[in-house]
Amino acid sequence: MNKAFFQPSRRAIVAWLPAAALAASGVAHAQARDFPNKPIELIVPFQPGGGTDAVARAYADAARRHIAQTVLVVNKPGASGAIGWQDLIASRPDGYRIAVVTVELVTLPPLNMAKFTADDVTPIARLNADPSAITVRADAPWNSIEEFLAAAKAQGGKLSMGNAGNGSIWHLAAAALEDKTGVKFNHTPFQGGGPAVLALMGGHIDAVAVSPAEVTTFVQAGKLRTLAVMADQRVKGFEKVPTLKERGIDLSIGTWRGLAAPRNTPPEVIAYLKTASEQIANEPSFREVLDKQNLGFAYADDQTFKAAIAKDSAFFRNLVSKVDIRN
Repeated sequence: MNKAFFQPSRRAIVAWLPAAALAASGVAHAQARDFPNKPIELIVPFQPGGGTDAVARAYADAARRHIAQTVLVVNKPGASGAIGWQDLIASRPDGYRIAVVTVELVTLPPLNMAKFTADDVTPIARLNADPSAITVRADAPWNSIEEFLAAAKAQGGKLSMGNAGNGSIWHLAAAALEDKTGVKFNHTPFQGGGPAVLALMGGHIDAVAVSPAEVTTFVQAGKLRTLAVMADQRVKGFEKVPTLKERGIDLSIGTWRGLAAPRNTPPEVIAYLKTASEQIANEPSFREVLDKQNLGFAYADDQTFKAAIAKDSAFFRNLVSKVDIRN
């Protein structure tokens, strides 16, 4: 028998496609209405021990009271966050895999260190914001930011400055400090702020440009000393530490941390996660973790967070065009 007899006509196929798409859409919306019915994976694109990891784990712990399923924290470090975010972007947009996003989401693309952009994710909520800070060992010979910068200038790029990876905000913060002061550092990348701080503790580098939160335990223990913060005003818990602006250096730069899902995640799922995230952010246990580690609380909903991301994208595109970030 002629096989063509059993082949559907082109007209039948064309008629079938919209119906199939509608059916698939209906299934997707039904699944979204049932969200969540299994654990949610929360990607942390940096090593354990840093501020980003601390925010994620505090969120996951507080989420037990507001999300019907377990939030599982999974560290996927590398490439200043790009590896974890690329994994997020490639995931099915169903809300079961979300990630902590940081300012590197908008600094890596203009540095040509990532193929994605912030448009490839859907913001859920911002949870935290922190400035960069210059920290050295307590036994270092520099007691002020002026002494440290003078030594860096005299040594012509030999002082090693640890950061959370090439192209990370802490790398960019140190490069911006170079641009403002005319000094040069030997930029030393690590897979997160935590490993950079441990290298400083071990005497392997001279300083770090990470957030106050990532050094607070060692500063309080008298093992590290923070020389200056890159903020508009002094930071809680570091009230004795001057800002760069107080020392005549007009530089304020830092990170934010929030949550995002893949692009095209159903609005119903984003709405659920947005509502839950606001409740989680206001949980005393979550706020206590941030306070204890000197992580700045800076909640914003999805639309406010999206607007802030767009603003920072423009700011860092301009900054990257001005500074040498090749190290």
